[in-house]
Amino acid sequence: MESLPPPSLPAINPLPEPQQLSDIKAQLDLVLLALEALVDLGSEAMLDAAQQLNLAALMGDRVSLWRLRQASPLRQGQGRKKLDVDEAKALVLVSAHLARQHQSTIRQAVSHLEDLTAQGKPPHRAALLGDYLDRFSNLYQERMVEEPSLAMDDLTRLALKLLVDLIFYSQSRGSRHLWVALLERSDRGPDGNP
Repeated sequence: MESLPPPSLPAINPLPEPQQLSDIKAQLDLVLLALEALVDLGSEAMLDAAQQLNLAALMGDRVSLWRLRQASPLRQGQGRKKLDVDEAKALVLVSAHLARQHQSTIRQAVSHLEDLTAQGKPPHRAALLGDYLDRFSNLYQERMVEEPSLAMDDLTRLALKLLVDLIFYSQSRGSRHLWVALLERSDRGPDGNP
């Protein structure tokens, strides 16, 4: 089976500033963490996606993928690898590709969330959402730097926001949606303010 060239992303003019790239690294890692938690995928699925998208030169094995993910400033022991723009784009393409592959699960989870929200019930009431929230929380606490100010409710809100965002990234132009969202969020800074 012949692989297709990777989809294109919008031109980056101007290039992200170092602080913007740091924010982008953090957001990308959270998107991948949400996918991991929702569909229980691991590094092999990410490496397969990179291979399918002709991105193996940037992430061809577990070590290179680990180094890219470890670039996130939210990670414990981060700072081992600086992420460049091409690597960020590659992670965007892989994230959108994986979201597209698992679009039905993402849609089902968001549908449960909408139904439970409309009924005024907590998201844990749906097994799919409860499992997702538990896995997300566990993965986040295991891998990320401890933030004393991050309460469990904040972590749940973050997980649910990322889940809803995955709907947009799973669409045919998902990589563009994700890239634009990353640039906009990095302009606002990590706290969402300009």
